[in-house]
Amino acid sequence: MIMAKSESWEWIKAVVVALVLAIVIRSFFFAPIVVDGQSMMPTLEHNDRMIVNKIGYNISEPDRFDIIVFHAPQNKDYIKRVIGLPGDSVRYEDDVLYINDEAYEEDYLDDFKALADNQPFTGDFELEDFTGYETIPEGHVFVLGDNRQHSKDSRHIGVIPYDEVVGKANFVFWPVQEVRIAD
Repeated sequence: MIMAKSESWEWIKAVVVALVLAIVIRSFFFAPIVVDGQSMMPTLEHNDRMIVNKIGYNISEPDRFDIIVFHAPQNKDYIKRVIGLPGDSVRYEDDVLYINDEAYEEDYLDDFKALADNQPFTGDFELEDFTGYETIPEGHVFVLGDNRQHSKDSRHIGVIPYDEVVGKANFVFWPVQEVRIAD
């Protein structure tokens, strides 16, 4: 009887430790997210399941073209691509991205641009048109969805403060046949 009670107690302790570890890991290090909608197509599909790395941005800041998850208005989390960093001026002209007056290639959009019904794929704009800023303020990023014609992003909600960024999302783990690093 004492042996069975001792073994049960060990199992209970093991389960409690496992649960605590799972909660800590999910809260502070990594978390799953489900892509909701088409705003990141073709890079990410609706219902893709991804892992968000929450610790990376505690020791560094987002890089240009990172795919990030952030807290957005209406208590939702959005997933978008970082386009502009603090101090950058951003504009689109003739479907070309210019950052600080330098043209940037966006290879991840090439196939989707060719299939888009409406051209240009990304309409002309300057950062100031949507944000009121000539350059991105310190501690903020400018984000866009890869599906530029169907994305609610910094053109609608403004620049994103670093403290609203949850983490970097670049590992798709579901569906299994689509497991990949998304860049």
